[in-house]
Amino acid sequence: MRELEQLQALADAEKAAGMAAYHKVPRVYLGVPVPVIDEMAREWRAELDVPGRIDLASRLWDSDVHEGRIAAAKLLTQARIRPDDGVWRLIAGWVPQFDGWAIADHAMNAGERRLTADPARLDEVETWLEHPSFWVRRAALVGTLPWTHIRNPKPEDLAQRERVLGWLDRLAEDREWFIQKAIGWWLRELSKHDPQRVRDWLGTHGARLKPFARREAERRLAQPE
Repeated sequence: MRELEQLQALADAEKAAGMAAYHKVPRVYLGVPVPVIDEMAREWRAELDVPGRIDLASRLWDSDVHEGRIAAAKLLTQARIRPDDGVWRLIAGWVPQFDGWAIADHAMNAGERRLTADPARLDEVETWLEHPSFWVRRAALVGTLPWTHIRNPKPEDLAQRERVLGWLDRLAEDREWFIQKAIGWWLRELSKHDPQRVRDWLGTHGARLKPFARREAERRLAQPE
């Protein structure tokens, strides 16, 4: 695969060893920085139509090379893609394979754009909350972060935000560290634009969180507005 060979040509053995030790997930690491991958993916994306991007992203993901999987996500990280059903199906198919935060977050950065493009997909995402893998449960929260960032939400935005706050309620007693961290992250981001809603949620559910997650959620609430 030409694109994978281009990544391999930039391999740095020392950086690759450091990445493998840091991520602690057994796969091939090349030591290529994310900004370099991003630029390469942007060039490939410009050369391909949507089916071509889906095909290349699928092959890069299946390589199971760390940088290949990040490049696969970067290929599909666009706000506007038409048609995008095939893109969403590929990303959703990756979710059960998540095994570490770095690749998962890059993939869900692509996924969140498909969710905001078609919020009806939240019905599928909600089913992830019951998945035995905490990486899948976490993806439901990471992928819905855009609803914390809306400064002037419309009624439908508020409804979707409340839906996800209900998911946080469902996961509040999940003792997995990464789930608790994601809950704190979601609430902290929401507090930038709707601090009172976060205070209300914490007032009702905050005692069920681990202390570090609650501190994360409250971090911006202590700052002067």
